[in-house]
Amino acid sequence: MHRPSLVGVVLSTLLVACAETPTTSQSEDMTPIEGSSQTFEWKLVMSWPKNLPGLATSAERLAQNIAAMSNDRLTIKVYGAGEYVPAFQVFDAVSSGTAEMGHSAAYYWRGKAPILAVFGTVPYGMTAQETNSWLHYGGGLELWREVYAPFNLIPFPAGNSGVQMAGWFNRELNSLDDIQGLKMRIPGLGGDVFQRAGGVAVQLPGNELFTSLQTGVIDATEWVGPYNDLAFGLHDIATYYYYPGWQEPNAVLELMVNNAAYESLPPDLQKIVEVAARASNQDTLDEFTARNMASLNTMTGEHGVQLRRLPPDVLSAYRTYAKEVLDELATEDELSARVVASYREFQSNVSQWHAIAEEAYFDIRRTDDES
Repeated sequence: MHRPSLVGVVLSTLLVACAETPTTSQSEDMTPIEGSSQTFEWKLVMSWPKNLPGLATSAERLAQNIAAMSNDRLTIKVYGAGEYVPAFQVFDAVSSGTAEMGHSAAYYWRGKAPILAVFGTVPYGMTAQETNSWLHYGGGLELWREVYAPFNLIPFPAGNSGVQMAGWFNRELNSLDDIQGLKMRIPGLGGDVFQRAGGVAVQLPGNELFTSLQTGVIDATEWVGPYNDLAFGLHDIATYYYYPGWQEPNAVLELMVNNAAYESLPPDLQKIVEVAARASNQDTLDEFTARNMASLNTMTGEHGVQLRRLPPDVLSAYRTYAKEVLDELATEDELSARVVASYREFQSNVSQWHAIAEEAYFDIRRTDDES
């Protein structure tokens, strides 16, 4: 049976309304949408220290944008890690309604549902551009919301770091042997891969990294990339800075919203939250891309940081284990299987395109730069 398009339905409705309703001037009856004058004051809790560039500052800008777009009908007070709840209690705080919003990364909540790690990042997986496409046009966001629904949460992608660095080490890595027994702060699926390669993965929030590395609680750490890592001062306690970021080819920053709180908003404020998160998602990636190289130059030029590439045998082992970890994750349950299948299918398709698009262009640009 033929079904009219959404645009056609909307236009038809508008035409009927115009035909049946007497013409009025703007000074006459303009009844606002019910609830449109109501104001809301929300709390947003983060897994990041207050004012941390790129991560915490993006959440602050998000809150400011929502307030500005809503004419202060929805105002949000932002709390850094430990100010209202600890970094790793953000999920529970928003799920229970203690706070209406949270800003974090989904791989921290693997204890709630192991498949959530995929919505943070996947070792040897998709880049930020590819992941955004999967989430918004490949069904990824719908799957993510299906996983969060039992927890009274609605997730929104709200930022991305782009490809990260492999991490900070106090000794040079020459082969896979140097990974054996190494204690490294590394979350998510990357931590699983690191353990299979012989390392010891340690879970720590960002505000504990500096002291933990300085005191020997851990031997190495990854965080984000030069822009964030410079702000953390990690160059003061580690010498070797390794790439490429095999463990986090992108890192999705999430805005999680308590479902009941979100449903209490009128439709226009719901749309403002959605659009503000979408804008923040791109804005944060833009910021990291713009700031990383200057920060890296500061580290190497002024602080003596030694930039190193991971040895080939280390990268090869990580690649093998990354596939195994994702294979096993797909066996957790039916929903996990659907998420992994969706992710892998999208990555396969987009990789074919990028082989003749971005990758091919980078190749010719690199050749031109060298000539």
